[in-house]
Amino acid sequence: MLEINAGPFSFVARFEEELAPRTVEAFRGILPLEDRIIHCRWSGESNWIPWGDRDLGIGPENATSYPHPGELALYPGGESETELLFPYGYCHFKSKAGELWANHFATLVEGQEQLKELGRMTLWEGAQPISFRET
Repeated sequence: MLEINAGPFSFVARFEEELAPRTVEAFRGILPLEDRIIHCRWSGESNWIPWGDRDLGIGPENATSYPHPGELALYPGGESETELLFPYGYCHFKSKAGELWANHFATLVEGQEQLKELGRMTLWEGAQPISFRET
């Protein structure tokens, strides 16, 4: 399981090991992780963590352009920078380069009711601290 703390909120997610094994392995390789999460620019109701040219050595698997609320999705870079999406509502993953895809690698199992408030907070109050730890 993956423990996520973002701003004042706590979440628990399960890894999608059967659907995205390489992405799960790559993400585990950077845990524990502390960063800041911000509101998306182009993708709609989602938060994201921009990681620039970070290379996780993965390609597409269990890829989607429409991650659902609570589905963590990792874009390994290419057309745009490497990033992690954390949607709280309708999301159509895009960048200035156009439509993108991201690997859905984890799904919230606890804390979904806090997603919209996290989205409101990042939109109106700015970047929030976020941490990820495997439990």
